[in-house]
Amino acid sequence: MTNFPQIGPGWTLFLDRDGVINKRIFDNYVLEWSAFHFTEGLLEHAQQIGSAFERIIVVTNQQCIAKGLLRQEDLDVIHQHMCDQLQKAGLYIDHVFVATEFKNGLPPRRKPQPQMALEAKEMFPSIDFSKSVMVGDTNTDIQFGQRLGMYTVLVESKELVKESPDLRIAHLAHLSQYL
Repeated sequence: MTNFPQIGPGWTLFLDRDGVINKRIFDNYVLEWSAFHFTEGLLEHAQQIGSAFERIIVVTNQQCIAKGLLRQEDLDVIHQHMCDQLQKAGLYIDHVFVATEFKNGLPPRRKPQPQMALEAKEMFPSIDFSKSVMVGDTNTDIQFGQRLGMYTVLVESKELVKESPDLRIAHLAHLSQYL
C-alpha cells in the first residue's frame, strides 16, 4: 500500500541526479561523461515517465565544483549529454538546477533547502508543489520534497535513509508502475 497520488495534468516531477538518473559513485563524483551511466531500466521506461508529467526538473547538489574537482562548463557538458539522451528516449528535462556550494553550514541552494524548487517555480509559474513528486535517494532529497509539500519517492540504495517517503522503489524506472 502506498500514499502515491494519481498523476494527471499539471503535475511536475523533480528528480535528484546521482543515484536516481545515473548510477551513484559512492565516495566520489561523476567528473566526465564517460563515468555517467543511467540507472537500470531508465531509458527503456523514459517515455512512460516523461509523458506522465507536464514538467520535469532536475535538482542536484554538486559540491565537486566548490572543491575544484570539476569546472562548471564541464558539468554543463555532462548535463547536456544527459538531457539529450533522455530526450531521445522520450523524457524531456525542462531545466537542471545545480547547487555547487560546499555542504558545510547551511548553503541556501543545497537540498534540503528549498531554493532550487523556488527558482523552478519562478521560471515555471505553473508549478504547484502539492501536484509535484520529488524522487531522490538521500535524506536531504526526501526532506526537500517534504518541506515543499511534494509527494516523495525514495530510490533505495546502500545510503541509510531515516526519512519516511510516500513510496520506495529500487530504480527510477519502477516509477512507471505507478503512473
